[in-house]
Amino acid sequence: MHDTARYWVHPAVPGVDLMWARYVRHAFAPHSHPTFAIGVVERGLERLRIGDRTEYVGPGGLVLLNPGQVHTGAAATAGGWTYRVLYPSTGLLAEATGAAAPWFGRSVVDDREAAEAVLAAHRAAEEGDALTSSTLLLTTLAGLGSRHGGVRREHAARRRAGARQAAAARDVLESRLVDPPSLDELAGLVGIGRFALMRAFRRRYGLPPHAYLTQQRVRRACALLETGHPPAAVAVAVGFADQAHLTRHFRRMIGVPPGQYRRKNVQDR
Repeated sequence: MHDTARYWVHPAVPGVDLMWARYVRHAFAPHSHPTFAIGVVERGLERLRIGDRTEYVGPGGLVLLNPGQVHTGAAATAGGWTYRVLYPSTGLLAEATGAAAPWFGRSVVDDREAAEAVLAAHRAAEEGDALTSSTLLLTTLAGLGSRHGGVRREHAARRRAGARQAAAARDVLESRLVDPPSLDELAGLVGIGRFALMRAFRRRYGLPPHAYLTQQRVRRACALLETGHPPAAVAVAVGFADQAHLTRHFRRMIGVPPGQYRRKNVQDR
């Protein structure tokens, strides 16, 4: 069996992307999403690392990831796993749930009814029935909010020593994707020692500075690919050495190569 994946935008609801994939050898690098990620495993077994926890998700398992929640994903058995994922924006989930700041309290839940609703909404979107797919999607999101939504609590890491400097370092990295500073320079810019910065940054954002930079480059690449820019030009624009460098990191985080992501998104949009 080979790895295969499809990534597309919802045919009738702005603010949500979708993915179907079967992975056997592929392993996702630690990353997070700017949107929510709501996934259901159809077959096989997935191993997820979410923060400091390892979770195993089998058929019917429902995964609810909040924006910015760092995680990995890989096959837990030789046969790999097949799953469907919805990526609704915060604004869309807020509209569907009626919550000003929607948030999921648990990342992996055993709720077969909710999982079936997610699969039905996903399959309807794949079939292109605009009325059915949009109705099922919004109904499903509202149901997930009522069953598994919670109140977001400010993480203690935001109040720890170095939190302000970590936020400042993040701003520097996001403004200098193409010419990032060295770790020593970054620490000097925000007024903290390099070891203290590394500890504070990981506490705040779940990734070390260099991995966070790569993630932001990939996110920026997604935006450029969606507007039709070719992968080779995108690679240079976001700070990768070349298209091969972009492709390696892009696939480890998004699950499909940039050329495929561009083609499908440009066609759908």
